[in-house]
Amino acid sequence: MNPSDENWQYNYFNYFTEVEEHFRRARGTGLFLLSTLDWALVEMWKDAGVPLEAVIRGIDQAFEKWRSRKSRIRMINSLAYCAQAVMDEAQAMAGAAPGKPVREAAAPFSLEELRAYLEGNAAALRAAPESPYEPVAAAIERILADLESHYLDLEELEQRLSALEDKMVGIARARQTEEDLFQIRRELDAQLRPYRGKMTAEQLAMLEKQYLDRGIMERAGLPRLSLFYMR
Repeated sequence: MNPSDENWQYNYFNYFTEVEEHFRRARGTGLFLLSTLDWALVEMWKDAGVPLEAVIRGIDQAFEKWRSRKSRIRMINSLAYCAQAVMDEAQAMAGAAPGKPVREAAAPFSLEELRAYLEGNAAALRAAPESPYEPVAAAIERILADLESHYLDLEELEQRLSALEDKMVGIARARQTEEDLFQIRRELDAQLRPYRGKMTAEQLAMLEKQYLDRGIMERAGLPRLSLFYMR
């Protein structure tokens, strides 16, 4: 999406897609795949309310600084390299004079696409071994029973789905072995080690939670419930 378009920063549900595509363009490699750490970082920014525009600007600033160096031994292989620049841009935007009021963007998916997404999630949860996620699946099915009303307030629907995802993760976490949780933490430490100096203790704690939650869901084969994952 073109940043010059006055509506681009308001497309709430395309947050992940916009960050992914902009990072690829900045890096100049269209086939590059974001890592689990990268996705956890984007989710952390989203949950912290970092504006999409701040993320885009931060990525640009980080690459501009990297390209200005006389010696560029390594390519930027992670969004974590851009973390400090993103937070600097977010702080700068927060301290700037108020601009135009934010307008709601139309949902980038239809009612029927939303229905198919939720039905698929409910079915996946019911198909899990021993079906420990039945309460979560039942809650999604209650949403489906009145989906037309929920479609009129997608912000509230997103909040409901996020709460259900937290409940689902709690169930999955309790079913993981100590070794499973240890392995996820070791993977996080290995990926994050080169970038720790670019983040505050608070940012690291938030990122760790996002990474662990994502890792637990991936190991358990669980679907993401948030509308951000309707891609």
